[in-house]
Amino acid sequence: MLTPPAAAHALLFASGEPMEKKQLASLLDIKETELKVVLETLSNLLKGSGITLVETANEVELRTTPEATVLVKKLHESELARDLGKASMETLAVVAYQNGSTRGEIDWVRGVNSSTSLRTLLMRGLIEGREDEHDKRRIRYSLTTEALAYLGLTRAEDLPRFTELSKPE
Repeated sequence: MLTPPAAAHALLFASGEPMEKKQLASLLDIKETELKVVLETLSNLLKGSGITLVETANEVELRTTPEATVLVKKLHESELARDLGKASMETLAVVAYQNGSTRGEIDWVRGVNSSTSLRTLLMRGLIEGREDEHDKRRIRYSLTTEALAYLGLTRAEDLPRFTELSKPE
């Protein structure tokens, strides 16, 4: 059985994004007043680990410490310096030729999970995501002007066989 600070740590890590304090207290099955003590304990346990607890009035999140900024920046720069690779180029092609696609549509065309490729393309600013107008739970990805510049194009219509291969909007 996990201690409340360890359980809070696990939940915040698994969440990967800010979590409302009310929700965290509910998941831990403790009162919000007790949560303050749990978060203080967790914060003390994290000291020197490279991870810190960031709190607002209503939310809490695990983040890297300010001291780790240089290392994290190096990580992101190394990810951005690499070539896109076959999987990311396939994903970019699906987005380009389909005039915007959801992850499910991309996965169906490629026959594999495209989450990592989408993350890479988003980080590099080659695609952008917006809510699907028909299903607000889905994100529809589309090319950015940065992607067109990366591909050496001025318009998506300049892609080879674009009219033949693209789906109508």
